[in-house]
Amino acid sequence: MTPSKGRTQDCNRAQARVRLNQAAAFREVAELVDGEDNDLATLQVSASLAVLAGIAASDAACCAALGCRSRGQDHRQAIALVAQAGPEGVVMSRALSTLLDLKDNAHYGMEFVTSAQVKKALRQSAILVDSATRLLTQE
Repeated sequence: MTPSKGRTQDCNRAQARVRLNQAAAFREVAELVDGEDNDLATLQVSASLAVLAGIAASDAACCAALGCRSRGQDHRQAIALVAQAGPEGVVMSRALSTLLDLKDNAHYGMEFVTSAQVKKALRQSAILVDSATRLLTQE
């Protein structure tokens, strides 16, 4: 039996470009915030923005390659979906999984995100944004 891909929403390449632009903006701001004095709140904000960048880039890749994106309550459903998004899908799914492991703590947690976790989140979001960009530039 094939695993369920969860709830999805149809989307197209134009919508993929919008999500990719959002992903790039989240990533850019995450980098800017990371460059500030690294107090504990700044680390949380940078990590949160990196996670949002990764989610938006995953949506963009799925819209471009599959014509749909994950819309379930559980962002983890997107991991299986993005794995199907072209030749870099498996790499993207691993990057998204890493980001989602950090999501709850970055967004809502009382434990502080470390500088090392932020650097890792920024790397993973870069993988997703760069991969989605390549998918959207293919014809």
